[in-house]
Amino acid sequence: MKTFSFPVTSAVLMLLLAVGCTSTYKPVILVHGVLSGPSSFKTLTGFIKKAHPGTEVTAIDLFNNENSTKSMWEQIDGFAKVTQEIMEKSPEGVHLLCYSQGGLICRGVLSKLPNHNVQNFIALSSPLAGQYGVPDYLRNTFFLGIKSVYVWCYGLLKYFSVCNYWNDPHHHKEYLEYNKFLPLLNGEKTHSEMAEWKKNFLRIKKLVLIGGPDDDVITPWQSSHFGFYNNKESIIEMKKQNFYKKNPFGLKTLDTRGDLIVCTQSGVKHVEWHSNLSVFEKCIQKWLD
Repeated sequence: MKTFSFPVTSAVLMLLLAVGCTSTYKPVILVHGVLSGPSSFKTLTGFIKKAHPGTEVTAIDLFNNENSTKSMWEQIDGFAKVTQEIMEKSPEGVHLLCYSQGGLICRGVLSKLPNHNVQNFIALSSPLAGQYGVPDYLRNTFFLGIKSVYVWCYGLLKYFSVCNYWNDPHHHKEYLEYNKFLPLLNGEKTHSEMAEWKKNFLRIKKLVLIGGPDDDVITPWQSSHFGFYNNKESIIEMKKQNFYKKNPFGLKTLDTRGDLIVCTQSGVKHVEWHSNLSVFEKCIQKWLD
């Protein structure tokens, strides 16, 4: 029997090596922020594919633009369904990268999906501890000024997405009583599903929190690292927050086991986080392996 040998050129060798490398990259799911959509992730998708050739990247096409202002629980149910479908096709696990409001949507998805296989959850400039500031693009909606927003958010506008995480430090009692989203998600108000949500959330391998002092939308910017104002508008950092110390959803557990990563980047405006190469290389790339 004759045997045949073929010369392995450097090009063929590089191709074989590339195929071997791409098989290790897990699919990445992207979730957009408020008044936005999947097209906002074009640059970020390019960064990911260049750094990790062959990576399957899915920017979920759901609740886009004005529809992104619908109730957070409604959006979470929709995103959870699509995320579940993607995960069922990716038994090796996926990474979840969520921007701005999308970070809170992903928090909800991870809390409510009992068998998710999300490996690393990256929250990119997200108001995780709440929002107490009105960006320019919402000033026409909140026309009474910041001190009166809580009246609307905890009342007639309670189904408006931003109101679902509006956290007025001067009206904490009203926040706990009338906000039916963030106090439940962060375990600030007890409910029957707390233990289950915590168990589900802790299925992730790593939690990566990204934010910075020059963000001109997330207020305070430390909310992206689970810090927030007290009633004097002084910043209480994450580890001094009750939801860290009491550990109702697993934040302290992740930190204790070494799976909580905080990345701070200065000089980045809110709309630039998902298109800034330095942010990607410093804060994101290594967590998408």
